[in-house]
Amino acid sequence: MAQLISVVLVLGLVFLAFSPICFCGKTTGGYLYPQFYDRSCPKAREIVHSIVAKAVAKEARMAASLLRLHFHDCFVKGCDASVLLDSTGSIVSEKGSNPNRNSLRGFEVIDEIKSALEKECPQTVSCADIMALSARDSTVLTGGSSWEVPLGRRDSRGASLSGSNNNIPAPNNTFQTILTKFKLKGLNVVDLVALSGSHTIGNARCTSFRQRLYNQSGNGKPDYSLQQSFAAQLRTRCPRSGGDQNLFFLDFASPKKFDNSYFKNILASKGLLSSDQVLLTKNEASMELVKKYAESNELFFEQFSKSMVKMGNISPLTGSRGEIRKGCRKINS
Repeated sequence: MAQLISVVLVLGLVFLAFSPICFCGKTTGGYLYPQFYDRSCPKAREIVHSIVAKAVAKEARMAASLLRLHFHDCFVKGCDASVLLDSTGSIVSEKGSNPNRNSLRGFEVIDEIKSALEKECPQTVSCADIMALSARDSTVLTGGSSWEVPLGRRDSRGASLSGSNNNIPAPNNTFQTILTKFKLKGLNVVDLVALSGSHTIGNARCTSFRQRLYNQSGNGKPDYSLQQSFAAQLRTRCPRSGGDQNLFFLDFASPKKFDNSYFKNILASKGLLSSDQVLLTKNEASMELVKKYAESNELFFEQFSKSMVKMGNISPLTGSRGEIRKGCRKINS
């Protein structure tokens, strides 16, 4: 008996010794892991990277757009590419929701990647995984951190307009509302502050911060937590009415470089959106994190990578759930 136990133990240790060490996310029905396509589509990551690199070289803003696309997907029904679906008879697209309408972009880049992957390995790589890889590549291409992307997500067969309207944090939400929306997805205050750091690249429309310039609390007065000469500068291109679509850099200091200057701007009371500035003014834990990340780019990058993996693990479809779409804009017939 003792001999049998020792054999079992030795076999167990051998199994552990040769088990691949993996940055995996346990999900219902299976694991996500970086090597998911190594056999079925070995060139998948290379194809995604080359098309994202071409798109970002053509238009630097696209990096932020692809990062935001992944975020807006994961916060609604999980990271399942529901955000990419167009409206059909049975599906009401998330593209028409308040957070997405006239602002979410990058769909054509995802289409191009999907088309290339379908030629290389038909119906193998999911649209959800394409978005997760594109978000990582966009970060790296603009000078940010890298991470191994756990893969193996499948695509949803439906969308949720109400989920898109209700679950995605809005620029004018209170700190507590934003934190609650993060917590409902299994994310915490550290993830909230680190992921907000993605606002180091990209743009915001006048309509998303106008209330800070003219009527923050409904009393006809501006938001005094916004540095006043910076506010005056913003008013020149963001009037009380009109100019809704005028674009402003989220991080005026280094708008096309992924770095920690976003946090330095917040410390100088020059966070563009209300949701940026409240990280400093409304919560002690988040205030301390803003200060830490403003001091250390390395610390910010390290946490951003961890939080992106965590966000990418929100309720993915794995195993036999969902499908691998042939095209990202519609479900398979």
